[in-house]
Amino acid sequence: MEDTKFFQQDSKIAAQTLHNGWTNYATWKVNLDIVRKIQFDEPITAEEVAHIVESTLFDGHTTSSSYVESYARAFIDQVDYHEIADAINFDFED
Repeated sequence: MEDTKFFQQDSKIAAQTLHNGWTNYATWKVNLDIVRKIQFDEPITAEEVAHIVESTLFDGHTTSSSYVESYARAFIDQVDYHEIADAINFDFED
């Protein structure tokens, strides 16, 4: 039983290292490539972060490849938008 507990703790540490402390790769990658480049002037909700990401990826694109869009949507469905919003809002806390 002790070995299982050690393995679970070790796995959590490894996962944090793999994704630079973020919940998963999708969350880390979306934050790195899309959200981090934006200067926020006020706190933001997870829903607003999701809207920004979807707008960035899908608005104004004329490509009609349903495969590309379906893969992109499957990827961003894994994003923890609450975690990204919390990270942004941390700077606004007193």
